[in-house]
Amino acid sequence: MEVRVEKLLIQNIDNIHTTSMGVGRIKKNLSLDTDDVVKWCKEQILENRDHITKKGKNWYIATSEVVITVNSYSYTIITAHTKK
Repeated sequence: MEVRVEKLLIQNIDNIHTTSMGVGRIKKNLSLDTDDVVKWCKEQILENRDHITKKGKNWYIATSEVVITVNSYSYTIITAHTKK
């Protein structure tokens, strides 16, 4: 049974993490007022599961306001930025 590539991200939601530098970058880029950036990103991913695409080595999760980039091998949140 073939699993859609987008479902792999959802199935591995508990593996999603970021670095301390990533936390700072995401908070700055999105002007977030939360200390749990990973939890915030996971919530966005789960709420927008129909807007997950995979290009090369990364997943891109698009919400109405932001795009979150997650490495598809390590499940590391690389960055997030507001849509232009």
